[in-house]
Amino acid sequence: MSFDESDLRLANRGGARISAAEISAILDRRTQIESALGEIGPDASLMDASRTIPWIPLTRLFDGFADIRGVGFSKMTKALHRKRPALIPMLDSVVQGYLATGEAERASAGTFGERGIALVRGYKRDLDRNAPTLQGLRRELSNRGHELSEVRILDIVIWSALAQA
Repeated sequence: MSFDESDLRLANRGGARISAAEISAILDRRTQIESALGEIGPDASLMDASRTIPWIPLTRLFDGFADIRGVGFSKMTKALHRKRPALIPMLDSVVQGYLATGEAERASAGTFGERGIALVRGYKRDLDRNAPTLQGLRRELSNRGHELSEVRILDIVIWSALAQA
């Protein structure tokens, strides 16, 4: 349930480009972020139809990053994805652009957390529409020694599809 500088450095190795000033500002909110993370089980998944998605704690988690200069959905979700890989997609500019076609209006109103949740709900709709295929891909990758969540696989598919366009 911890969230510290090592999580942010790891996100940077994954391309987040979180500056030292942004790291400091995020760590000033560490208590709030860790509290919200603690309300979300480590195995929480956008794919799990048998359990309720923890939308309220996830909104609080996202709101922990609100109004930090230079930190938007991309940096935030790159920092959080490894903490909850089956729940939090990496909402970088490519994925946001893909989702914007259906989510732009919902994602433009409300708090930072509510706007992020609007994007994640749109993302979940795509996961649900493509669940059997994504689950099959996850199983096949796992059989080959690669453990990825369906959320991460969809991130990769979105990137691949848009790179081809």
